[in-house]
Amino acid sequence: MQKKKAVFFDIDGTIWDFNRRIPASTIRAVHALRENGHLAFLCTGRCRAHVCDPRLLGIGFDGIVCACGTMAEYKGETLFYNRLDNALVERVIRVMRRYDVLPLLEGRVDVYFDEEEFRWHDFAERLREETEGHVRSIAENWGRWEVSKFTCVMEHADRKAFMDELSDAFDFIVHNESIAELIPKGFDKGTGIAKVCEFLGMDISDTYAFGDSANDLGMLRRAGTAIVMGDGAAVAKAEADYVTAPLADDGIWKACRHFGLI
Repeated sequence: MQKKKAVFFDIDGTIWDFNRRIPASTIRAVHALRENGHLAFLCTGRCRAHVCDPRLLGIGFDGIVCACGTMAEYKGETLFYNRLDNALVERVIRVMRRYDVLPLLEGRVDVYFDEEEFRWHDFAERLREETEGHVRSIAENWGRWEVSKFTCVMEHADRKAFMDELSDAFDFIVHNESIAELIPKGFDKGTGIAKVCEFLGMDISDTYAFGDSANDLGMLRRAGTAIVMGDGAAVAKAEADYVTAPLADDGIWKACRHFGLI
């Protein structure tokens, strides 16, 4: 009988496409690998408040590593959560606004932003929908936030100066000219996988990670086997042990078959 493995899946661009469509073969693959005695985890940059879509959770996962490794849960119980001190959160908000950067605070239960700042963006309505209403005002909850990471919009900012000022406490994942994530130093998706393995008493060499983009690099570098979707970014493919077919071409199913997980 094959040794139990733990398989970690990024969400956006891996489990589902950017219209949130999940291939039927992906659902079958997750079911089949669990039936074979393996464990299936989501491993996402999204905070826990942003992982609530019933189509996603209804697939059936053993656990979730979220917010770029700052939180993990297993069988519905929290294994660890790195809540940021609110004095640090306040510092980040003030620095962001000084550089005309728009802050979005991400937590276990809620996300926080001030709608007036995002009036020219579609973030407000989209986040309200995707978090099932778990959106709070930064201003109205001043000093009472519960967060573990940030996302920001920096269209008109001095990006280098802004990032330099916060580089003592955070690493940055820059997605494009406008969007970046701020991750507390010492955390990424890979550290989340390592902590889950420690809790489960598993060797990290017995893990597989599926990803597609720059914010997956930590888990691709840390997991026993790194698998990147065929339509993933070149920077992710450079870290892959195996590049599978594109998401919509049964990429997850084919890779799970290739490695004998199903």
